[in-house]
Amino acid sequence: MEKITNNRDETLNFAENLAKQIVAPKIIVLSGDLGAGKTTFSKGFAKGLGISETITSPTFTLLNEYSGDKNLYHFDMYRLSSKEEAYELGFENYFENNDGIILVEWAENVKGLFTPPYLKILIEKIDENKRKFTLEEIV
Repeated sequence: MEKITNNRDETLNFAENLAKQIVAPKIIVLSGDLGAGKTTFSKGFAKGLGISETITSPTFTLLNEYSGDKNLYHFDMYRLSSKEEAYELGFENYFENNDGIILVEWAENVKGLFTPPYLKILIEKIDENKRKFTLEEIV
């Protein structure tokens, strides 16, 4: 599935509506260049899960946990360079015992960490405001 959004509000709305359709437990991996809109997508997604807290990218903490209609575990793997580093931090426990939604930014940095099934979302920056989302269920 592909979706084009024309501005930040459309990206937030798309992510919010998608979140309402997701059944937990679920792993969602986000890929895209710096500035593509991964964190903006995450904010809309969290809203769709009924989370009212301010969503920030966990670039330095690596993981933020939020409670809503469904639990959200928001990972940012930007600072990691391999799945082994994620294992050293004990992240596999979240993936194996998932009771909510796991949303992972920069998943390409830890290739091989996730075993199917999971949803892969590629975010491409078309211009300053327009984004292309490609969703692929990995089974």
